[in-house]
Amino acid sequence: MKLTTVFAALCLIGAQGAALAADPNLARDLAAGCANCHGTDGKSLGGIESLAGKPKETLLQKIADFKSGAKPATIMHQIAKGYTDEQLDLIAGYFAAQK
Repeated sequence: MKLTTVFAALCLIGAQGAALAADPNLARDLAAGCANCHGTDGKSLGGIESLAGKPKETLLQKIADFKSGAKPATIMHQIAKGYTDEQLDLIAGYFAAQK
């Protein structure tokens, strides 16, 4: 029974990875939710930090700090917890690639 459960879990993890890789627009689509505060393609119009062109590692560290509560926030700590690490990696890579 335990082996079946482990196998099923591994299949689900593999399926999630395949789904992430199958959609070439997934990073852009996930990052679109950030536009409300950070501007289209991460180019803020002021008041909130722009994300476009920032190093991926810097963005991931900031998100990790929000997620852990190390960096105070009004809403980012809640938003960051709503994404998987894989999704956050895609989002950070998307913004890092923007000019």
